[in-house]
Amino acid sequence: MRMICILQYPAQSGSAGEVVGRALPYKRTVCAIAVWTRGSPAALYARAGPLPGGAMSDVFESAVPAGGASGARRLGGWVLWLLLAAISLHFLFKVLGQYGQLDPEHYTMYWSRRGWLWLHIGGGVLGIVLGPVQFLSRWPRARPRLHRWSGRFYFGGMLLACAAAVGLIATSPAPLAITLAFAATALAWLVTALVAMLGVRRGDVARHRRWMTRAYLVTLAPVSFRLLLPAWIALGNAPSPDVIAVLLWVSWALPVSLHVVWVNWPRRSPVMAAG
Repeated sequence: MRMICILQYPAQSGSAGEVVGRALPYKRTVCAIAVWTRGSPAALYARAGPLPGGAMSDVFESAVPAGGASGARRLGGWVLWLLLAAISLHFLFKVLGQYGQLDPEHYTMYWSRRGWLWLHIGGGVLGIVLGPVQFLSRWPRARPRLHRWSGRFYFGGMLLACAAAVGLIATSPAPLAITLAFAATALAWLVTALVAMLGVRRGDVARHRRWMTRAYLVTLAPVSFRLLLPAWIALGNAPSPDVIAVLLWVSWALPVSLHVVWVNWPRRSPVMAAG
């Protein structure tokens, strides 16, 4: 059982296809027919026939019904966000619990730089908390003003955290490899957020959403690092400076790369047939 979807659109405006079609913003009339069939897409197209007026037809084949696919996708998205929220909350409680005790023993090498550290943590916490709110599908449409203001606070928190990161990097006694990895994380955070903001200012909402997702994945880099490092140690490996630097890179570069692959992964292949 497969779902075959035929998209038919007339070659020029005003043809008979507009009677059954739906006008889209880019002035193309589309008529979608979705049926269950055991036949091939070509056989279904032969039965449906082309539209009058020199129409062209795109035939798409999917192994999952449209409603089921979108429902499963939404469910998977909610499960993923809930998992990320749980991990992030655990991370926040652990970090705040550690640095909430104002003594050199808990701050270690950050004791003399605790001002920069708290600015960095404060901006990062703001980003981690506000990030998921930005991705609620109905939020931008139902509350556009609140969406804009929460986005501004998110961006402000990111700028604060990045500025504090500069202070931490400039005073860091860590090896060069770790310092460079930390600087690359801050730069990736800044670049992804800037591209997202430029996208929405130019009216490209899809680009804005893609890059905001990547910016939030970079926001979660400390969370990912706190998962990767214990896992590496649990395998019986020593956390050398080079390993820590690599894990800092992986904590944001891997999730962002996976998102790029996911966004660009082909989901269906059109078969063009002459009308």
